[in-house]
Amino acid sequence: MKKPVIGITPSHNTDNDDISVRPTYLRAIEAAGGLPVLLPLEVPEEDLKQLGSLCDGFLFSGGPDIHPFLLKEETHTQCGNVSMARDTMELSLLKLAVDARKPVLGICRGAQIINVGLGGDIYQDIPSQTQTGFPIAHKQPYSCSLPSHHVDVRRDTLLYTIAEEKTQIAVNSSHHQAVRRIAPCLTASGHAPDGIIEALEMPDYPYLLALQWHPEYMWQTDTVSANIFKSFVDACQG
Repeated sequence: MKKPVIGITPSHNTDNDDISVRPTYLRAIEAAGGLPVLLPLEVPEEDLKQLGSLCDGFLFSGGPDIHPFLLKEETHTQCGNVSMARDTMELSLLKLAVDARKPVLGICRGAQIINVGLGGDIYQDIPSQTQTGFPIAHKQPYSCSLPSHHVDVRRDTLLYTIAEEKTQIAVNSSHHQAVRRIAPCLTASGHAPDGIIEALEMPDYPYLLALQWHPEYMWQTDTVSANIFKSFVDACQG
């Protein structure tokens, strides 16, 4: 059987202009039965359309912060490095993917750029822009191969099905930005105990799942993480 081709958005090292992808993404997609390919960063719109037509689905990977101007905000003092080239490419790719109704999986920054691209916004910095009783470590101090907090899963959602109808799952965490106002076409299907949105979906769409955590680090030992990639690749198989 022909494997579905999964286009993965690249990391961008703005110091030397290199692009790359962590092998954890490649291994997770390959293990789920997909054929991962790294997409270029700087590409004309027509070329991006052609590349997009060759892919059966798209993984928007994790990475640095989103430029605050996309939120119509000034730069927060805790905002980190950004790549306008990556922001521009991913927003264009997202529109192409959604217009073509192709499966989309967003991870960490990927979830945030999907929400912004579809009309939502994000916190530039969780610790300074939210107030919670117990300060959960959204940027955990140990390996991402281990979980650090739980996510409450909303019933009757795609994530609920993927999680085998569990209403709470354990996840890892490595971010300081997060979804704030949800895009009108999306719905939240998972929340951290402190209320931070951890999962988004698009109802009445073939497959769009955006996750704040990093299942690519846990799929070898965690069933839910493995199921995430399997469900995504299966959706790309059509």
